[in-house]
Amino acid sequence: MRTHGTLWFAPPVAVKASHRDVRYEVNNVQAAAENLLEWPKRGGTWNGAVRVCLAALAGDLTPDDARAAFEAAAKEQGLLLQSG
Repeated sequence: MRTHGTLWFAPPVAVKASHRDVRYEVNNVQAAAENLLEWPKRGGTWNGAVRVCLAALAGDLTPDDARAAFEAAAKEQGLLLQSG
């Protein structure tokens, strides 16, 4: 089943850019998938997060699943920041 519209995260995932000192929040599945594709390091957690995001975009998994996978990948990369 294909979903339509934005699949929001609640709360957003705060991350820093991998190539500069910038903080931003990823708040939906589409943004997470796009963000993952910009990361220079790609390992098992990154690969899993990409697959979960694609499955969420296809309607097979939830935005919460994608958020958790994206957060784990960001943590492994050292890009995860505390919210607030």
